Amino acid sequence: MIKICEVAYRRPGMSVEDFQAHWRGTHGPIVARIPGIRRYVQDHPKIAGYRNGDLICDGIAEIWVDDKEALRAMSQTGEFAAAKRDEANFIDGDRLVELLTTESVIKDGAIPKGGVKSISLLTFKTGIDPAAAQTHWREKHGPIAAGIDTLRRYVQCHVRLGAYRKAEPPAFDGIPMAWFDNVADMRLSAESDAYANTKADEVNFLEPGRIGTILTEEHVIVG
Repeated sequence: MIKICEVAYRRPGMSVEDFQAHWRGTHGPIVARIPGIRRYVQDHPKIAGYRNGDLICDGIAEIWVDDKEALRAMSQTGEFAAAKRDEANFIDGDRLVELLTTESVIKDGAIPKGGVKSISLLTFKTGIDPAAAQTHWREKHGPIAAGIDTLRRYVQCHVRLGAYRKAEPPAFDGIPMAWFDNVADMRLSAESDAYANTKADEVNFLEPGRIGTILTEEHVIVG
């Protein structure tokens, strides 16, 4: 299974409210008609997060497909072309980032109804081998983070290693997603020893100062 993560930014001059309304109300149903999509989720940043200015991105789309053959097949359909055309109505195409990832479920808890979903964009430490960084993230860092009591569910989206054989490296190296019952529980987690241990381990594989996080509400469009 391949999970496509699209990191989106709104079109210049467009309000956050209009961006989110178009994305969910107009674009979502268009994408939902593309054959071959197994699951499609939109992650909308909470509006309150914009009080101090723009965020690291304006949203993340998660799309699951069976494999590369399914991805190639769906990209040839008219429904896919219609979705790409609609992107110009609300997305800044020059900044759109598409990552092919493999999802690793670290803490397999239920997604809390009405909860908060924290999503980060990661950059690996300069000079580290991507495969080694992914192994550390999944096998060492993941279990540490999973020990946070108020963390209900935790998954890691690892960029497929083929991306590192291209001329341009991927814009981001990974996307962790963490679910909490509410914002208060998320903030409470920062007081735990498990959280402190998680932060302390970041220097072993992540570039300092290159972690950005948004708090989102997820909308399941397909699946």
